[in-house]
Amino acid sequence: MLYRLARPFLFSLDAERAHGAGKFALQIARWAPGLAWRNGNAPSERLALDLFSRTFAGPIGLAAGFDKDAEVAHLMPMLGFGFVEVGTVTPQPQQGNPRPRIFRHPEEKSLQNRLGFNNAGLAALEGRLDELGPLPIPLGINIGKNKDTPADQSLDDYRRLLAAFGQRCDYLVVNVSSPNTPGLRDLQTEEFLRPLFESAREFTDRPVLVKIAPDMEPARAVDLCAAAVEAGAAGVVATNTTADLDRVPEPVPGGGGLSGRVLTELSFEMFEALAKELFGKATLISVGGIGSGREAYRRIRAGASLVQLYTALVFKGPDLLGRMHRELEECLDEDGFENLTEVIGADRNPSK
Repeated sequence: MLYRLARPFLFSLDAERAHGAGKFALQIARWAPGLAWRNGNAPSERLALDLFSRTFAGPIGLAAGFDKDAEVAHLMPMLGFGFVEVGTVTPQPQQGNPRPRIFRHPEEKSLQNRLGFNNAGLAALEGRLDELGPLPIPLGINIGKNKDTPADQSLDDYRRLLAAFGQRCDYLVVNVSSPNTPGLRDLQTEEFLRPLFESAREFTDRPVLVKIAPDMEPARAVDLCAAAVEAGAAGVVATNTTADLDRVPEPVPGGGGLSGRVLTELSFEMFEALAKELFGKATLISVGGIGSGREAYRRIRAGASLVQLYTALVFKGPDLLGRMHRELEECLDEDGFENLTEVIGADRNPSK
């Protein structure tokens, strides 16, 4: 009810200002038990799973981009998230692209963003994580190159980030798929990813995954991710935003990436292609247009161990996770599963 009352005001603000207001509200809510969604949103024991040497209370995580500098990562259990991924972080602080750079498409329940890896940089995130100490839920860190780093030095940026955060999180994600850093998607090649993952063990013993774009041909994406896994990648996060702005009727000129409902089927199609090849060989995390428990369940049946969201939270409010958890349990009951672990990859395994 509070979010329904506040939403018209928030949506009257520039989207990035509203985002900041939302994070501020979370910080206030932690001190007001009557406003905290902790009880109604928490997943039940049926939704817990073990992965990356950690127990995840639930399979739904906050995608990278919402909390780039880990300002509210420690508060995500209050919303019901089972894990959180911060970043994208770059070695040097970066302002990102000029404002305005986030735009709502309310009818399509979608966002268009051209943020450009705005973040406070490696040193600031190190300090913030030291200040927070161990989080109550598993933590992922999404890493990317600086905009001004020459292409032939990009590998050094990622290796520096792996070294800095390799012992400060539960997993890391190599982001080479944002459409908002010029030339970044050009790194979605075997020639770049193979040496990166072959050398990753020098810097960290934590799982390192690769995040890919939804705009490649699925066959090429499968080959690329298979090569990354062969070189040492622990898994794949699929997918990032789409650069196909024609998916909304009135895209804002100037580029960017679309997230939310318009990405749902494109993201699922890419994930399905990857799961057919890589399920059982690598950890698969599905993200892109997930806004309901039933959609999350579809991704998990297809082979996802975990799912992530961000945009749906903007349009559906802070009780979203509670509703999704209840829907997931309904799906378990309908299909005769005792817990979520039994479901993972059910569509890949006829015996299930």
